[in-house]
Amino acid sequence: MRLGDGQVKAAAGPRPPYDAAAFLAAIIESSDDAIVSKSLSGVITTWNRGAERIFGYTADEVIGQPVTIIIPNDRLDEEPAILSRIQAGERVDHFETVRRCKDGKLIDISLTISPIRDASGEIVGASKIARDISERRRAAEHRELLLREMHHRVKNLFAIIGSIITLAARTAATPGDLASSTMDRLMALARAHEITLPSLTEQSVVDPPATLFQLLSNILAPYGRDDSRQWSLHGDDVEVGRAKITNLALLLHELATNSAKYGALSVDGGAVEITTAISPDTIEMVWLETNGPTQRDPIPASSGFGSILEQRIARSLNIEIERLWTPAGLSIRLSLPRLAIM
Repeated sequence: MRLGDGQVKAAAGPRPPYDAAAFLAAIIESSDDAIVSKSLSGVITTWNRGAERIFGYTADEVIGQPVTIIIPNDRLDEEPAILSRIQAGERVDHFETVRRCKDGKLIDISLTISPIRDASGEIVGASKIARDISERRRAAEHRELLLREMHHRVKNLFAIIGSIITLAARTAATPGDLASSTMDRLMALARAHEITLPSLTEQSVVDPPATLFQLLSNILAPYGRDDSRQWSLHGDDVEVGRAKITNLALLLHELATNSAKYGALSVDGGAVEITTAISPDTIEMVWLETNGPTQRDPIPASSGFGSILEQRIARSLNIEIERLWTPAGLSIRLSLPRLAIM
């Protein structure tokens, strides 16, 4: 629809007058940020709804009160320094600090503080715009902690990988043997660490609890026939400390690898049954293989890479390992101090 001449003139005419001061006051009152004014002596003179929402005080509760009502005791020295800069006509931009709410909670805020001048240009007070940056600060701390955690884990993994390669090189007959044994162990480590990585979306870094059964399930996951597992877990589960999970994963991987090469996991119908019993000080774990290859005589102690690695890990975690051939098959009993995996 086109406007007529009269309508055009009406639209192009002067806008109706409005109260600029009231309009500005409405903007301040509707702001999500805390907008506060104070005298040069530090007494609060105005307090908007954003300040009520952030700090918990109503305007009636704080107007006429010193602004130190929201400043923690250990930051009271900030106020004289701020007032000194304001009296000198300076503006304070994006000053990050901590303030105290009515309920005592401390929050991180970003302050912008400007001098207030009267009609003659004399500085008579200060205006403060405060923005709650607690969530942003927590997110930044979360990212920093994740980066430190990543650095720590990568550094440890490189050290472990170096040890694995060094040991494997001493016993490998060919480059292919070295590559194969090293890759298998690295994949076992990868599966173990998948269950301990903290979430990148959480606002706090709390590692998900990793348990012994989770670790065993990840290590044994590749072993099965026709979508059916060749292994089962029974007994009590227990959490595994993040610092101990790498060595424990390597040890369990050696047991699984030996079974896949020579024992129950190497044949159709073979099975591994793992049972745990937990006391206040000790974790007893029995690894029982059934329906595996017939073995009439105990397997002689090996000096290969896997055996050396197993012995080193057992010593480092103070684990006792006992192997026994039963009518059902190979039985391996591990006695672990609880502190070894906590």
